Amino acid sequence: MKNPDREKVSHLHELPNIGKAIAASLCLIGIDHPQQLIGMDPFHMHEELCRITDKQHDPCVIDVFMSAVHFMEGGDPLPWWSFTQERKNKLLKRRC
Repeated sequence: MKNPDREKVSHLHELPNIGKAIAASLCLIGIDHPQQLIGMDPFHMHEELCRITDKQHDPCVIDVFMSAVHFMEGGDPLPWWSFTQERKNKLLKRRC
């Protein structure tokens, strides 16, 4: 797993779990630098991506966004699927 220096990383695709496709999706929602992820809401990011592209993206994209925000906010680089249960729990709470 990639573990770049979060203070020096300047390209989205350099982040853990971020490849060219997700980097392009982030750019679509106005995020073009890793530092912009700090303080972002991955659920809102996913909603914005769905709105802009006019299609429903897989909920696992939220997990990837969560992993990127987590890393840029100082967390360890974790595989995106480490965030799946957290996403499911938060979505369940939002529905209640």
